[in-house]
Amino acid sequence: MTEGWKLDWPRALGAVRVSANFRTEPEDFVVEELAFPPPSENGEHVYLQIKKRGANTAWVAKQLAILAGVNSLDVGYFGLKDRHAVTTQWFSVWLGRRPEADWSRLNGAEISVLHTFRGSRKLRRGEHSGNRFKIRLRSIRGEHAAAEPALDKIGAGVPNYFGEQRFGIHGGNLDLVRCLAEGGGRCRKSEKTFAMSTARSWLFNQVLAERVDAGNWREVLDGEPEEKPSGPLWGRGRNPASRVQQELEQRVLLPWQPWCNWLEHCGLMQERRALVLRPEAFNYQWEDDNLVLEFSLSRGEFATALLREVAQLVNVSSST
Repeated sequence: MTEGWKLDWPRALGAVRVSANFRTEPEDFVVEELAFPPPSENGEHVYLQIKKRGANTAWVAKQLAILAGVNSLDVGYFGLKDRHAVTTQWFSVWLGRRPEADWSRLNGAEISVLHTFRGSRKLRRGEHSGNRFKIRLRSIRGEHAAAEPALDKIGAGVPNYFGEQRFGIHGGNLDLVRCLAEGGGRCRKSEKTFAMSTARSWLFNQVLAERVDAGNWREVLDGEPEEKPSGPLWGRGRNPASRVQQELEQRVLLPWQPWCNWLEHCGLMQERRALVLRPEAFNYQWEDDNLVLEFSLSRGEFATALLREVAQLVNVSSST
């Protein structure tokens, strides 16, 4: 294995020609869940659509639990959303026979309750269809025309990398994986679950990076059982990939065999993930030295995988 963590995987649309400030203000990263949970007039759960600014999902869930007087496990949501952003998402609170709380007491600088109604079950991660984004890149350095070729190709698809945020600052989350997979370390159950997801994401990105370098990340390889190119989410069981794919993936992941073995030992089952991310309704516009992009992604896809093909990003929020 190499020293350190290389988080700058190869780009598919050529070298970026401009740089930009990213997440200067929370309003520069706006996310809205594409979801609407089914109402149930006599349901024991309350569904709340909440707009949050500069707050993470877990913190909002904790505030809901405190106000409702319930255990934190009684609060559900479709997905984790960024802190340094303005996001609109759904939460559920199981009340049972408890009286309904005055949800308006949550309203403030960080939280706004938009809608509430009753539902029959807890909302769980990954049940929504995706997210709609509006992202502003500020202080573009470089000629606008230099970014146009990549922008005009975005709609056709970009490599479906797991975003750098999955791996932590300077890849710090990967240190936990290394400790568990190679050093026999121990941790809390929640940390182990997080580490397994991190490890799978890292291994997938290694395979995708190899395919991008080879120029065949859009191609369905000989014998591939699916209609679209895919890469491994490592685990136990038979790998459904074609012989050509398996040989490629085994070669790429040979240096990471302890991680593969660890994931199999953890009991995760072999899965596949698409190599190509195709945004829906992608469009962009220039506003002086700013670039505004709008698009929708399916759940589990990362906006940063798209943005990295456009510009070298300077994440201003990471220094605050």
